[in-house]
Amino acid sequence: MFSIYEWAALIGVLVVSFVIDHLVVDRRPHEFRTREALTWVSIYVGAAFAFAGYLSLRHGNDAASAFVSGYITEYLLSIDNLFVFLVLLTSFAVPRELTHYVLLIGVVIALVLRGVLIGAGAALIHAFEPSLIVFAIALLWTAVGIWRSKNEEPDPDGNRVVRWMSTRLPFTPGYSGTSYRVIVDGARRYTPLLLVVFAIGTTDLLFALDSIPAVFGLTTESFIVFAVNAFALMGLRQLFFLLRGALGALENLTKGLALILGFIAVKLILEVVAAYRDGVPTIGTLTSLVVIVSVLAVTVGVSYLTRSRQSRKTQEHHVEDAATPGQAITGLLGDHDA
Repeated sequence: MFSIYEWAALIGVLVVSFVIDHLVVDRRPHEFRTREALTWVSIYVGAAFAFAGYLSLRHGNDAASAFVSGYITEYLLSIDNLFVFLVLLTSFAVPRELTHYVLLIGVVIALVLRGVLIGAGAALIHAFEPSLIVFAIALLWTAVGIWRSKNEEPDPDGNRVVRWMSTRLPFTPGYSGTSYRVIVDGARRYTPLLLVVFAIGTTDLLFALDSIPAVFGLTTESFIVFAVNAFALMGLRQLFFLLRGALGALENLTKGLALILGFIAVKLILEVVAAYRDGVPTIGTLTSLVVIVSVLAVTVGVSYLTRSRQSRKTQEHHVEDAATPGQAITGLLGDHDA
């Protein structure tokens, strides 16, 4: 369905965007501000929807709906990635001016690894279509886990790749700009920068085990699955800077994400059963898009109302505390006058 030229164009756009991002943003390492992050998030989200427009014109509305559904789902799943990024960057004491560069290289590694997984998943589905049931079970398991999770922080020391590197290679105690390797007393040493970019890239692979089956549940076209992951990861770095101060307010979205994954799992099961039994209803791509957007809108609204209610209670509590000393003073004055 998708030509080799479209694959080449997509990969070419990715390479060019990363090169421009690196040359424009990281030519002078600096702390990423909210306004700059908002600008880049808008650019990447706009590019994703422009791509959806191309799919609609070239391949029809079903392809565009599948891409948008997958893109929204992937972005929701990426919220967990943001928590992981925050923990890793803090654990490795990454200077703020190097944060964007670290995320850029880590995302490149993650995208390459995800590409391998997508290729393997597409080959498995092509060879044995009922294997989609395995994807559905994995999604249901993930949905239950997310619903019951208590947002535990990940353990950076649990990454085996990083542990292996730290015990096999000599590292310096501090960073040296964007250098991965330096000479200290005539000996070659590696900086912690090498560890942290591999930590981000390889840790992201664990989240891909959830997100890639979710997108395959919306479409079995590997081109769209890869495009969804590519566009989501491209804007993920800027989303981190935009939401870094508000990550705690997004925890309520996990319930909505669990519902979306459960819905996709049901959609997959119905499609597999319908392939072997007539009369079994299936869920179309446009319906999937409507359901995903609706769940997202409801959970965002609930999160906002919950946050506002907690904020009002906190303010009322502060007002009561602030009034207490005054009341005490008034009481003392009254007693004295008496």
